[in-house]
Amino acid sequence: MSSTSTESDTLATGRPDLRPDHGDHERFAHYVDKSKVTEAMVLGSPVVALCGKVWVPSRDPKNFPVCPMCQELYEMSPEERMKWYSEHSSGE
Repeated sequence: MSSTSTESDTLATGRPDLRPDHGDHERFAHYVDKSKVTEAMVLGSPVVALCGKVWVPSRDPKNFPVCPMCQELYEMSPEERMKWYSEHSSGE
């Protein structure tokens, strides 16, 4: 069975990205797997958004607009998303 994320597995969560070189990213809610968000909220562990942002969620995502990159990736099929990731990875 495939472990591909579906629309029902994903939830927008938000927390400002405090990294100084990322500009407007600190103002967005990001898409993350729902099960990972619950665990992160309870345990304080970091999550990874579709756009690649890593943080520990603690704020209400309803207070922020959705990250445009997360939205774009979310709207892609899982196959398109994997292709996009492979084309944009910073591998050797």
